[in-house]
Amino acid sequence: MPRPPLKHDIALLLLLTALMGGLLLLPAPPAPGSPDRGFKARAKVVETDNADVARHDLVLFGSQRLRLEILEGPCKGMVFPAGNQLRAQLELDKLFQPGDIVIAVSPNPRPQPGDELTAQDYARGRWTTALFFVFCLLLCLFAHLTGFNALLSFVFSCLLLWKVIIPLVLKGWPASWTIFACVVFLTAIIMYLVAGLTRCGLCAFCGSITGVFAGLFTAHFFSQALNINGAVMPYAQTLLFSGYPHLDLRDIFLGAMILASSGAVMDLGMDIASGQAEVARHHPEISRRELVRSGLRMGRNVVGTMTTTLLLAYSGGYLTLLMMFAAQGNSPWDILNNPLVAAEVAKTLIGSFSLVLVAPATAFLGGWILLPRHPRRTP
Repeated sequence: MPRPPLKHDIALLLLLTALMGGLLLLPAPPAPGSPDRGFKARAKVVETDNADVARHDLVLFGSQRLRLEILEGPCKGMVFPAGNQLRAQLELDKLFQPGDIVIAVSPNPRPQPGDELTAQDYARGRWTTALFFVFCLLLCLFAHLTGFNALLSFVFSCLLLWKVIIPLVLKGWPASWTIFACVVFLTAIIMYLVAGLTRCGLCAFCGSITGVFAGLFTAHFFSQALNINGAVMPYAQTLLFSGYPHLDLRDIFLGAMILASSGAVMDLGMDIASGQAEVARHHPEISRRELVRSGLRMGRNVVGTMTTTLLLAYSGGYLTLLMMFAAQGNSPWDILNNPLVAAEVAKTLIGSFSLVLVAPATAFLGGWILLPRHPRRTP
């Protein structure tokens, strides 16, 4: 199926650029109870004192004393004493060394000489930015204009998540339906940006949304049946005590499941739609029934690997949890009854359900959208 003229691609790029500019102008998510963020800057560790740090088996606890040289802002070049509290938590504790670049914070917006700062964490921003630019360079070098479009959709997805989904959910909007609406909008942007304003893009969009909606409906039903309350998500309880006790954690968990599986659903929908479009382009005399069968065959081949992809992605995030259960000798039924494992199983199966449904839905829709009129068979 040929792409639309170049002016259509330019119009889509301009529209997406305007939307991204509008999202950048939106305020960041509110922070109740902390209007003054105080002082925060990158600093270099010039001296450490571990006299008050104690080790108990594998964990550290106590307080590490530091001297930090500020590297930016109005206090650049100044040296301050600082503390680093160790709480015997491997995932949160850091033992800094001289030469490390850290984030120094203080409740005082303009600390004075002698004020004690807090070493919050390592400064990872510059290396993260460098990694992102390497990714952008490789993507554009390999895929050219399509890669640039994919990069725009990537950045737009990040902005939509940070500037729209998170603030609206924090304000009390129903999380699952808010995320569903944003996923619908994001799917339309991505599909038409990649495939252009073509029947292929329309077919991929309709098939993907069918799968996402089915996943949302299934998630609402099985979250009740499995008694998953949403508190299994990281920092869920901390979020409630940060000034948002009105949030419905179960609804947020449902929205998170839809958001997590939407990428794989869009991928499968575009695979089948583009494959059917190629079949229809090379064989314009094909009937709708045969085109649908072609889409179903392509879907069967892809669904198996995509469901396994979801399983590996989710299990990889909780590999240490599964290893702990195995080390304790728990039976498979005991493992499945654990709320954290049950939540991951629900994510995997509901995401796979969306994938299984999006394949036939896209195939059937492709038979009608890609062949708007029944073609005449040549004798």
